Formats: sequence, structure tokens, C-alpha cells
Amino acid sequence: MKTGRVLATLGTALMLCIAPAQAQQPTQTDDEIAQILIRQSLSRYSGNCPCPYNTMSNGRSCGGRSAYSRPGGASPLCYRQDVTESMIERYRASTESNSRSRAQ
Repeated sequence: MKTGRVLATLGTALMLCIAPAQAQQPTQTDDEIAQILIRQSLSRYSGNCPCPYNTMSNGRSCGGRSAYSRPGGASPLCYRQDVTESMIERYRASTESNSRSRAQ
């Protein structure tokens, strides 16, 4: 009888430890989300020089010829500081709503 109680107590303790770990989804840091948003922004740009650090077809750096450096037209996200907190919040909200709809 004592062994049964010990096993039941251990089982309950194990469940209490495992359940919270399964309930938590891995969260991405702000910097990880910023990198995702930058990659998405660059993938939507059709030219060769979205950012100053990219290279032209002749192998030279885009620098001031990049879309990022020129006023008007395309405004790709190139650097971490280009990604605002509101962009990160919108990304989190959209991925959370997507994961909730998949879970249902």
C-alpha cells in the first residue's frame, strides 16, 4: 500500500513538472524576430541593391546606390535599428494567432 502511494505521489510530481514545460512555446527574442523581418523585407525587394552592404553584379559594394540610401521608392529593412518595437509586436501577434488557429 505504501509503494502505491509513493508511486502516485511521484507520478503527480512528474506531471506537475512536465505540464508547464509542454505548455510553454519557445519564444523568440526581439533580435531574432528583427532578423526574420529583415530577411522577409529583403526577399520582397526585386533589385540587386536593397542595402548598402549588398554587392552589385560587378562585385562592388552598393553603398549609396542602394535602395536604402536613396530617398523615395523602396525602403527595405536593412539593419536592426530599422525594425521598430511595433513591428516586432505585430509579428508576435500574427504568429500567436496563427499558432492558435492551427491548434484548434
